[in-house]
Amino acid sequence: MDLTTLRSIATVVCFVLFLGIVAWAYARRNRAGFEEAARLPFEQD
Repeated sequence: MDLTTLRSIATVVCFVLFLGIVAWAYARRNRAGFEEAARLPFEQD
């Protein structure tokens, strides 16, 4: 394996990881938790 092949593999792995993070962030099952976390700064003590 040469350096170009390793860089190509690393690029593909990083892109797949990015897509996984995006899918996790937009998953419906996480919506309630994210909405709750978004309201935290506005909560009164």
